Amino acid sequence: MTDTPGDPAHLVPANRVLRRSRRTWRVLFFVALAVAVIAIAGRFALEGGAPGDRIARVTIAGTITTDRERLKVLTDLADNAAVKAVIVSINSPGGTTAGGEELYEALSTLRKTKPVVATIDELGASAAYMTAIAADRIFARRLSIVGSIGVLYQHVDAGKLLSTIGIDLDKVSTGPLKAEPDLNEPMQGEVRASLQALVNDSFVWFVDIVAERRGLSRPETLALADGRIITGRQGIETRLIDAIGGEAEAVAWLESDKQVPADLPVVDYFPRPEAGWGGITRWLGRSAAEVVRSGVGEAMSLDGLVSLWHAQQPM
Repeated sequence: MTDTPGDPAHLVPANRVLRRSRRTWRVLFFVALAVAVIAIAGRFALEGGAPGDRIARVTIAGTITTDRERLKVLTDLADNAAVKAVIVSINSPGGTTAGGEELYEALSTLRKTKPVVATIDELGASAAYMTAIAADRIFARRLSIVGSIGVLYQHVDAGKLLSTIGIDLDKVSTGPLKAEPDLNEPMQGEVRASLQALVNDSFVWFVDIVAERRGLSRPETLALADGRIITGRQGIETRLIDAIGGEAEAVAWLESDKQVPADLPVVDYFPRPEAGWGGITRWLGRSAAEVVRSGVGEAMSLDGLVSLWHAQQPM
């Protein structure tokens, strides 16, 4: 005798599979719910929802450009009564002059309401050093790289290459300096003079704020503003930084000089951690972008004036 499709014997395996499937989905649902609750709670705490005083940590890493979200974080910190001080953790070769200026101005405003201390890890050069001098005090490791006070504008003259492969560029413009310098020509004459004036204007401002913030005379600052990089130990001698150390020394200074309790937790405020899968994909996207920008070509990918230092890459 054979079973027919309507017999209960055929339904039992199907019911078991259905019950197992339902249990699996219930487990997955509760796991996802728990992860979401933890992520939301963590973000709520970082945004000031959790009770208790704290020290805020703002991390400046990689190439510096203007950043609306970072600027909002710095602006909001000034009004956050729970934040008793701010540590700016720097590890950057610099970036655009506009990005450095944005950080310098925002931190200078923040400094008026609560103590701001900068720590430099491996690297705090150019626009990153511009960022550091906005703080009340600068700490760096003995062998950290600091300095590189200066501004540059880079141009690639591909004229010989284009000529070799038979490409000739031409244009119609409203003036002799519009869209200059051309890719197929060197910087010279009026074009070079106009770009040099552009660089000089930014450089004068950079030198002025270094002299003001570090208590140096203009001749002393100019002697250090030839683009050189120095170690943290040399930075003490030249007065470009204040002390040797890292975050632990920064917290100790906040306690001794600014009466900030030493047992306050240090909480990350920027970059903000992202919740959920969207945060993971955005993190992966940023990581991939950093790989693409890394190396000698990084400065070339930045539009506008840059205040950037990078080591020569091995061939």
